[in-house]
Amino acid sequence: MNYIKIDLERHLGQIHPHIFGGFAEHLGRCLYGGIYQPGSPLADERGFRRDVLAALHRLQMTIMRYPGGNFVSGYHWRDGVGPVADRPARLELAWRTVEPNHFGTNEFIQFCRQLNVDPFIVVNCGDGDMREARDWVEYCNGTQNTTLANLRRQHGFAEPHQVKYWGIGNEIDGSWQIGYKTPEEYARAYLEFAKVMKWVDPSIKLIASAVSSWRAEYVERIQLLIEQAPDLIDYLALHWYVGNPENDFAQYMAVSELLEQRLSAIEGLIQAVRLQRGITRPIAIAVDEWNVWYRMQGTTREELHDLEEKYNLEDALVVAMHFNAFIRHARSVKMANIAQIVNVLAPIFTSPDDLFLQSIFHPFELYSRNCGRIALDAYWSGDTFSSGDYTALRTLDVAATLDDRARKLSVFVVNRSATQAQETTLKLDGGQFTGTGCAWIVNGPDLKAENSFTDPNRVGTTEAIVTTRSTSANFTFEPHSVTALSFDL
Repeated sequence: MNYIKIDLERHLGQIHPHIFGGFAEHLGRCLYGGIYQPGSPLADERGFRRDVLAALHRLQMTIMRYPGGNFVSGYHWRDGVGPVADRPARLELAWRTVEPNHFGTNEFIQFCRQLNVDPFIVVNCGDGDMREARDWVEYCNGTQNTTLANLRRQHGFAEPHQVKYWGIGNEIDGSWQIGYKTPEEYARAYLEFAKVMKWVDPSIKLIASAVSSWRAEYVERIQLLIEQAPDLIDYLALHWYVGNPENDFAQYMAVSELLEQRLSAIEGLIQAVRLQRGITRPIAIAVDEWNVWYRMQGTTREELHDLEEKYNLEDALVVAMHFNAFIRHARSVKMANIAQIVNVLAPIFTSPDDLFLQSIFHPFELYSRNCGRIALDAYWSGDTFSSGDYTALRTLDVAATLDDRARKLSVFVVNRSATQAQETTLKLDGGQFTGTGCAWIVNGPDLKAENSFTDPNRVGTTEAIVTTRSTSANFTFEPHSVTALSFDL
């Protein structure tokens, strides 16, 4: 028998809504043929796919990262503004394609406005320079009578775009990146880019590219960044992708420990450098690229297949465990961006005239719709499993949140057993349930179940009622499932 105890007074931190972020890169069919398909009967007057917008609205995303990704390290923003017919086609080296530049800054801003999400732009710190970066900020946010602000007005946007979030470079620690930089080189470049960008608009928030290569010298890299630019870093960006190439379900479910280790390590490193240097301003974590990615690997375009990963039920469990980790680390993780949103490593998959929702769509929707403002320090015990170096891992992976204004408790549970339902008692301290609760369950017929155009609902969400007593409730979590429990208090 499993046991979950929720004490409403044990707060871990405020949950920032930006943990429900997305990412759109000029890669494969994410933009062209995904988000943006002018001339299609499914597109609106601006070229955005209405069905894609409707699906994205269901996810209630809060922030969108753009334009990359590896793409941005060779991207020059002026190529993507002005009349579409006049925009140059460029050889694009990150993904070895030709970029037509039909979708650019202003299309991205319009897309964000359609979704009611905050735009987050990453500048080119690969083969770009600080002048180009500060000019991009001025083009987007300038209010004075300057050439760049007037250029935006000439392009049809009289009011500033007010882009608040700006990343300086992408995966600068990766040898695969155009313009890879050593820790010393990037710390210096970041400082100089950040200075001029902030001088253009002091209100912006800046994200440093901290870790994507977890085998590299990331301790030194983070230390140098914080030491050289302590007043100019608002977020340190982490990237990771996980997968199940060994087809070992237990090992895949143990990926929760890797997430915990990485977040805890970076939290401690930030705190150590801040303490050593007497830095008082907070520095948050942005996991601004994360997802499952292991099937579509390779070095050539043909091998990569445009990164159109097809997701199954076990991948949905892992996506849910990511959100549990972000909630448990709410004090430090203030942004997270699933990579990506349409077709490319994405919860939504399109054809020219249709779409279906991949398995990972459903846990994202479950969490974004039910997550409260306060992360609670849930205690739980019960059945365990082991995998590799990890022993006695709890079969249930649990996170809990409180919406103190609406007086709602949400408990998120991943049952990592492939075969066993988990009978569980939930005990509440510091409040009482006011009536029955609701349960939303993401599941499918087996671990490898995936959705498709011909069978779009193999993995989906069902609902159930949870009977409560004054301060307790019992629920049985289905095998291989993600469940959100919601209670009025």
